[in-house]
Amino acid sequence: MEKYISGIIAGVMSFFAPVEPLLLCAITFVAVDFLTGVLADRRRVRTTGGEWHFESHKAWHTITKLCFVMAGIVLAWMMDSLLMPIVQLRLANLFTGFVCGVEFWSYLENATIASGAKSFAEFADYVKKSIKNLLK
Repeated sequence: MEKYISGIIAGVMSFFAPVEPLLLCAITFVAVDFLTGVLADRRRVRTTGGEWHFESHKAWHTITKLCFVMAGIVLAWMMDSLLMPIVQLRLANLFTGFVCGVEFWSYLENATIASGAKSFAEFADYVKKSIKNLLK
């Protein structure tokens, strides 16, 4: 029975192997944003004279978000590869890029607060202006 179960698991994992790099990329961006968010929250609380403590509900929010992100990537990849292979929209790449862009923006905000370095905020402003110019 163990052979059948491990065979089924291996088969399912091999089916999703092409989307693994996108999943790892998104997981990395979410994890870095979470860690810098914790550091930013710690600095924010300490500068106001409060006592900082880790709040598990924020961690669970990140885990829930990560599950939705991973499901979104897999669903977009399935649409790309199984439902619309001729169209080649690359929805999985687009969705992953959007998620990573949002997480990167949040990272810049958190890094500005956590480090006190204005260079992160300046870079975020530069990116914002560049996107506005691109969309004109």
